Amino acid sequence: MSCFPRSTICLFAIVIHASYGTADDNADITIPSAGATFQAADTLQCDADSAADAQECLTGLRWTPSDFEVRCEAADKDRGDLLIRFNSPFSTGNKENDNVSMEWYVARDKMQKPISARAVVIVHESGRGMTVGRIFAKGLNAQGLHTFLIHLPGYGNRQSELSGQVPFILSGMKQAITDVRRARDVVACLPLVQKDVVGVQGTSLGGFVTSTVAGLDRGYGRVFVLLAGGNLADVVQNGGKDAAKVRAQLEASGIKGDQIRDLSRPIEPLRLAHRIDSDNLWLYSGKFDDVVPPASSFALAKAANLPDGHHVELLADHYSGVVFLPMIIQEIAQKMDDRRKVDTPSE
Repeated sequence: MSCFPRSTICLFAIVIHASYGTADDNADITIPSAGATFQAADTLQCDADSAADAQECLTGLRWTPSDFEVRCEAADKDRGDLLIRFNSPFSTGNKENDNVSMEWYVARDKMQKPISARAVVIVHESGRGMTVGRIFAKGLNAQGLHTFLIHLPGYGNRQSELSGQVPFILSGMKQAITDVRRARDVVACLPLVQKDVVGVQGTSLGGFVTSTVAGLDRGYGRVFVLLAGGNLADVVQNGGKDAAKVRAQLEASGIKGDQIRDLSRPIEPLRLAHRIDSDNLWLYSGKFDDVVPPASSFALAKAANLPDGHHVELLADHYSGVVFLPMIIQEIAQKMDDRRKVDTPSE
């Protein structure tokens, strides 16, 4: 699902302020050049779950951890400092789609020198322009964080003949979940990135993906979900605007009712929500959201047993919430700077 019309996006530029980090002993490390490669390893730890339904979901999403290569390419104009590439752990057999890409916005100090800092993976909304995703990527980067905007299957540099195909609308989310989880290990292998805590932020469509990723294991040390939740099938079947467009596409291909529920079940966030590290997940929902109804967000908050203060209900719908983006970005930056003791996934 997409969110926020372009006419209101300009508000972001008026109220966001940059806050740069301070250079440290690693500040003389330069940004990798296009053509550089790095070796990464999956740290996925999908432990067995006593709940049969959760175990079935984990079995359908997990893959065998392995070593893999991370490649650096030149970035397109206004698309970060480098384009980071790696192979998806879930293959569709389409070369363009399975070659995952992320835009790397490098953290810098006031003198614009690259610095060592924590990082956040950004999971964009359903809009083809990934507008909100880039707002988060650039806004959090201005707060002194490395940010990585991942292109979901069928988007950006991953467009192919699969893009926009109706059967790929929901099945592509399975691949998205595996890609976003592997992205944590990609980010952690790169120079300048402090790997003790890697965060992930997802909006709308990206929020549903992020919610399920958070239930796989605890690879991400901080998780931020905006305008999403659980009960994905109910959102597709009953939500308005963008959800209604997806529903119309599916129904035009004869996919409706129980078929939608069956297709969404393998990626349903609520099946794994009890596994989420609730102390490190924050959920932002819209009180008047008619694309992702409030019931969807409250269902996730309840299933994940979120503590007080971790579910923030915005006085907005799915689109007017743009006015809260500067506040949310500031809060994410503060939570990413929290230096409490954390357990780093085994490398």
